Amino acid sequence: MNILTNLLAPKTQEPTVKKTRRGIEIKSEREIEIMRQSGKIVATVLKEISEMVQPGMTTADLDAYAEKRIREMGATPSFKGYHGFPASICSSINNEVVHGIPSRKKVIRSGDVLKVDTGAVWNGFHGDSCITIAVGEVTPEAAKLIRVAEEALFKGIEQVKAGNFLLDIAGAIEDHVKANNFSVVEDFTGHGVGRNLHEEPSVFNFRTHELPNVRLRAGMTLAIEPILNAGSRFTRVLSDRWTAVTKDKSLSAQFEHTVLVTEKGYEILTDRSKV
Repeated sequence: MNILTNLLAPKTQEPTVKKTRRGIEIKSEREIEIMRQSGKIVATVLKEISEMVQPGMTTADLDAYAEKRIREMGATPSFKGYHGFPASICSSINNEVVHGIPSRKKVIRSGDVLKVDTGAVWNGFHGDSCITIAVGEVTPEAAKLIRVAEEALFKGIEQVKAGNFLLDIAGAIEDHVKANNFSVVEDFTGHGVGRNLHEEPSVFNFRTHELPNVRLRAGMTLAIEPILNAGSRFTRVLSDRWTAVTKDKSLSAQFEHTVLVTEKGYEILTDRSKV
């Protein structure tokens, strides 16, 4: 789940939590094992939703299913009630960028570009992931946007390794997106994730000097989530105070994984291919 920086929740940490000098949590082996389970729950829900989506369903149908499945697996939806968000998934269609609120009035149609983002907290730790689904037959531009968005995510993940830097991730994502003539949304970023849904550090999808270029350490857990627009990068938030849309009404796509930094590389904790 992306969220504007100034909406991040205040973080209350246990005094025994191991953190870097910049306040970034380093997870213990026990905590990592818990996050493997929360990530598996999220991956399972998103895989099932990707297989069940059909034209004629509503986004409220998907939300009800996600909440039911998360709770069946012994977890709690991370998003529901977070800063007042009313649902267990964010469902954003076509030019909706992020944080779309599920509704019985939002009917899914063939040709839609559907983003489904969800999180689950299990035994005190969160998993967070997002997919973009091509519903039925989509346009060639939409198909390319979805493909490049997922590729950009993995370009970023490939840079995850102890000793590398956050901007290695950002640069790999930005370069791939621009090489395919799409734009990177800059209003929202990835983030650390663990005992809180949003933790330090911010994980940018573009090169920036806004924050220190943090060196990655084994045990960090990051939600990496590039958002691409077919047109300009600019967005605006609707009157519901959640749903962000493209200013030029162009299509938008997003993919996200919760990723563990290891000494030799990375582990994707929300890997749908393993559920």
